[in-house]
Amino acid sequence: MVAAARRITVLTGAGISTGAGIPDFRGPDGVWTRDPEAQRLSDIDSYLADPEVRRAAWRGRARHPAWEAEPGPAHHALTELANSGRLRALLTQNIDELHQRAGLDPELVLELHGSMFGTVCLDCSERGTMRAALNRVAAGEEDPPCRSCGGILKSATVSFGQALDPEVVRAGQRAAMDCDLFLAVGTSLTVHPAAGFAELAVRAGADLIVCNAEPTPYDDQAAAVLRGDLDETLPRLLSVPTVPNSRPLRTWADPSTW
Repeated sequence: MVAAARRITVLTGAGISTGAGIPDFRGPDGVWTRDPEAQRLSDIDSYLADPEVRRAAWRGRARHPAWEAEPGPAHHALTELANSGRLRALLTQNIDELHQRAGLDPELVLELHGSMFGTVCLDCSERGTMRAALNRVAAGEEDPPCRSCGGILKSATVSFGQALDPEVVRAGQRAAMDCDLFLAVGTSLTVHPAAGFAELAVRAGADLIVCNAEPTPYDDQAAAVLRGDLDETLPRLLSVPTVPNSRPLRTWADPSTW
């Protein structure tokens, strides 16, 4: 499947970054598994209502392991896939920007849940850098307000209770319908709408390969399911030499293939 695929869309989740030292959320050693109260910091209603939640969130952002993390072999394998010209798009649920730091063209990356390296005002939508905000925290502002309007500032990520960017969702749907192979990598496929992209790709005629440490709800729809360390399995999977494919490529999202 991988060898003959000509247009590949990839969805990545937290599992691809655990080898880089960034814990996942729902796994046996996940952030929420070890500390269920930590989920409150990701709830938009709690964030808006409780200054202490915001102060704790700012402290957590300063300590986030993504500041020191380096992309691993799995991230680099996806960059090599892009360099081969066969990557249609990379949809990621991660906020760590490790794909871009591995050399992947940012134009190919759809950050479904945003990026922790940016900030946004919840009142006026003014955007800034996380580094600038954390410099203010280090200088004594425990809950730094927006410099433009004084509103509540948060990371440019999607919290529970917030909607995903509709343009990003539409782009993800198009990418899912415009491939002959869909790879779900390091994701539990339980969070929607991201999980639905895998089902959409299958309905559109693509093969599905699931690479995840734990079972997912879509394993029975997959043409192949791979377990194990992603930093080992994904580079091997994607290093398979390509083979000619004379079968016509037709995808729902590309009228030129109809």
